[in-house]
Formats: sequence, structure tokens, C-alpha cells
Amino acid sequence: MSALGPALGQIAVLALLLVLTVPLLARYLAHTYTSERHLGVERVAYRVLRVNPDADQHWRTYALSVLGFSLVGVLALYALGRLQQHLPLSLGFGALPADGSWNTAVSFVTNTNWQWYSGEAALGHLMQMSGLTVQNFVSAAVGMGVAAAFARGLARTESRGRVGNFFADLVRGVVRVLLPISLVAACVLVLLGVVQNLSGSHLLDTLTGGTQTLTGGPVASQEAIKELGTNGGGFYNVNSAHPFENPTPFSNLLQMYLILLVPFAMAGAFGHIVRDRRQGLAVGGVMALLLSVSVALVTWAEMAGPGTAPQLAGGALEGKEVRFGEAASALFGAVTTGTSTGAVNSMHDSFTAPGGGVVLFNMMLGEIAPGGVGSGLYGMLMLAILTVFLAGLMVGRTPEYLGKKISQREMVLVAAYVLATPVLLLAGVAVAVSFDDGPAGVLNSGPHGFTEMLYAVTSAANNNGSAFGGLTSGTPFWNTLLGLEMLFGRFLPMLFVLALAGRFAAAPRVPAGSGTLPTHRPLFVVLLTGVALVVVGLTYVPVLLLGPVVESLA
Repeated sequence: MSALGPALGQIAVLALLLVLTVPLLARYLAHTYTSERHLGVERVAYRVLRVNPDADQHWRTYALSVLGFSLVGVLALYALGRLQQHLPLSLGFGALPADGSWNTAVSFVTNTNWQWYSGEAALGHLMQMSGLTVQNFVSAAVGMGVAAAFARGLARTESRGRVGNFFADLVRGVVRVLLPISLVAACVLVLLGVVQNLSGSHLLDTLTGGTQTLTGGPVASQEAIKELGTNGGGFYNVNSAHPFENPTPFSNLLQMYLILLVPFAMAGAFGHIVRDRRQGLAVGGVMALLLSVSVALVTWAEMAGPGTAPQLAGGALEGKEVRFGEAASALFGAVTTGTSTGAVNSMHDSFTAPGGGVVLFNMMLGEIAPGGVGSGLYGMLMLAILTVFLAGLMVGRTPEYLGKKISQREMVLVAAYVLATPVLLLAGVAVAVSFDDGPAGVLNSGPHGFTEMLYAVTSAANNNGSAFGGLTSGTPFWNTLLGLEMLFGRFLPMLFVLALAGRFAAAPRVPAGSGTLPTHRPLFVVLLTGVALVVVGLTYVPVLLLGPVVESLA
């Protein structure tokens, strides 16, 4: 019980912080994405982009704007990587290889932040600041904008498929939400000991008589948006396990709070936008329920730990920082894979087989507990529509959600969304195990080695970015494969979401009848949770049997 007490204490503090602040941010987010007023700095950005923020875009135009803006981001970041040796503040680092630069560009533009390289040994300060950190802001704002567009589609009536203005959503998300919170968070992180400077490498003497090279840099400013925007790419190779990024249990708690803040607030904002706060509470309730189960399972797995040594130590401490311990590492692992963050404060490759299986399953669910900034909300709403449809089939009535009838065309888009990521993931794993270059990078043999490959593809296809460890992924094969997984895993689902938003926006609203399923009551919360676990989760049971399940039984 002595070890369990602190674990429950930090969970309670984190939950209390979220309960106190999420409703406030939810109202602010709803106002941000529905206000007709533009700030002065926003008007400057619109002039630079040469766009009209008041133009209400058709969903196709909105989607093309998302794709066009993201393509420019990929090309710009790729160029920075290839030309790094010519940049100021490069710290003497050379250009990234072509396949590595491609992978990095796609990774940060898609809000995945998968890293095949060691940041402190490969990237200069300008690349970190003007390349990666900028994309941390805008890629998060893109996801938030798409979620807001989907909410507008459900709230509007007969608007001819118009769902808002992408560039207005993008700029507002950055200027009004991400920048202010990140500025405050960065200052707090500096006070807690996170590094923030433009220092180069320092050669230090160690206690054992050797030497060690330590690199400083603008860490706190990148760390704040890395967590707030559910990005996850670390300044250092070991990410939030590094003391320069995450020095104390207090900074660790703050980082988890930042990770969860916007995804849960987006669910609340959805309720405000559709003018029914109960809908936001229902969606957020499912997110919280799934996250709670995940936290409980991972904490149990890592604090129980199989074998004599873990039992004597009070848990499975291998691969974890002593300053955090098993409980904080397990909580961080559940939080980072329940969202699309990908930051780690411990090595998931060293998790117990059940613990590693749970964090893997979190990503396979589509990262909806509570998911990424924006992507978690629209992912859960797509499952909500599927739930309503299945419930309608059971009682023999035409399904509807928030007054919008769900016909065959809407269900085709929902089915395409639900199937897109599993197809990408399973096809990617098949490719990885079918070519010699795939298993060649695996450290371990047997089911654990298979899990290392499965985790990498799952992380990329679901735009998470966390690494299981034990896989040498900085090869042309893995850089290319994972880059494609990230690219299609991000934008294919977005296109289906925006197409459905356009259909809902153009549809009339029908009054609720006796056969309408209330989507704000506990029954719907239970149904939606079941759909998420059964319809989505069971898709991956066969592949999980080959990895974590077999390893657990062994």
C-alpha cells in the first residue's frame, strides 16, 4: 500500500487539475472557433497568407486547403533538413540523409513526431526552432481546425456543405490557444529546471573519471508545445526521460497535464458548438473511462511486475527513471499512448508484456482516450455515429445523430474512416515482416521482436510517434515505410471526416422522435465504449496474439 498511495495521489492531483480547468478552456475554444471577430495580429497573418478569413469554405475547399498547407510544410521542412549544414546555429551538424529528411518532414507535419535520430546529436538549434517547433504549433492547429469544422457540420443546417474557413481556424488555434498557453507553460518549466538557452556542446567530467558531452538548447519552449499540442518529439533522444527535458516529478506531472488539457477541452467545446453541453460531457466521459481503465491496467502491470527481482523492488523498474518510479512511468505511458503525443519518460520496450500490450492497444483504438488535439474528438464522433447506426439497426429505426439522419452515404464515409487505419497498419506490418530489411533492425527475437515492429508501424499509422525501443529504424526501408504510414494515416481519415461534415452541414435538421436514441445519457456512454472496444479493438486481436499475448503467456 505504501507504493500504491503515491500512485493514487498523483492520479488524483492530475484529475483535479483537469476538472478545474477543462471546462474553462472548453468555453474558450468554442468561442475561438465561432467568433466572427479577428484580432489585429490575426489580420496580419491573413495578409501574409493572402486569404480571406471570412470566406466560408465548402468542405472540398477546406480539405484542399489542409492538404496544400501541409504539403508546403513537408517541402519546407525537408529542405531545412537537407540544407542544415548551411544554416546558422547548426552546431556543426551535417545534412540529414534524403530518406531521413523525408521521414522527419512527414513526421512533424502530420503531428506524429516519430524520431529515427538522436536530436542532440543530429539537429542544430535553428532546425529545432524554425522547423520542428513551428510544425508542433501548426500541425496541432490543423487537427483542432478539422475537429471544429466537423462540429460546425453537425451544428449547421442546409449550409450547402460549408464548414468554415481553414486558414481562420489555423491562425486562431495558434494565436489564441496554443501560443499563450505554451508561453506560460515554458516559463513554468524553466522554473522547474528545464533547460532554455542557445548553448552548444559541453565536455564534462563524470564521477567515474570519464567524460560526457552535454548539449543545451531551447528545450523548454519546445517541450511546452510538444506536450500541449500532443506532438511528442523530444529535444533529446530519450525524450521526457532526460533530466534537461523533465527534471522532477513536478515537471512530469505538468507535462501529463498539458498532454490531456486540450483533447478533453475539445470534447467540451463540441458540446458548446452544437448548443448541447450534455453531448460534450458524454463524449468526454467515454474518453475518461477508457483512459482510466488503461491507467489502471498499465499501473498494475508495471507495479506488480513478474519475477523475483521486480517483486523485491516493488515493481518493474527496468527502463524507468528512479526519480519518477514505476507508477509515474506507467501513468505517463498510458497518457501518451491514449493521446497522440508520443512523448515517453520511460522505455516502453522494458515494460512488462501486459503493460506493453496495453499501451500498444491504446494506439490501436485510434487514440481516442482522449486522443490528439482535434483528432481525438473527431475520431470519437465518428464512432458515436457508428454507435447510433448500430443501435438503429437493433430497433429497426432510421438512425440519426444530433438531428441529422444517417443514411447509406454517411455510413460509407464512417466505414471508410474506421477501416482506413487498420488497413494501413496491418498492411504495413505485413510489408515489414516480408522483407529482410524489416526484421534486420530488430534487437530481440521471438514475440518481443515482432512487437517492436508492430509497435513502430502502429505508432506511425496512428500518428502517435512513441517508440517501443529495440528497433533500428533509421534505415531507408523503415524511414520510407513509416513515412508513408504517417502520411496516409493522417490525411485519409481527415478527408473522410471533412466529407461527412460537409454532408451533415448540407442536411436539414429533423426533430427527435420516439425512436431517437438519446446520445447524452449513460446508456449511450456504455454503448459507445463497447463499440470502441469491440468494433475497433477486436480488429487487432490476431496480430496482438502474435506479440504481447504470446509473450505474456510465456
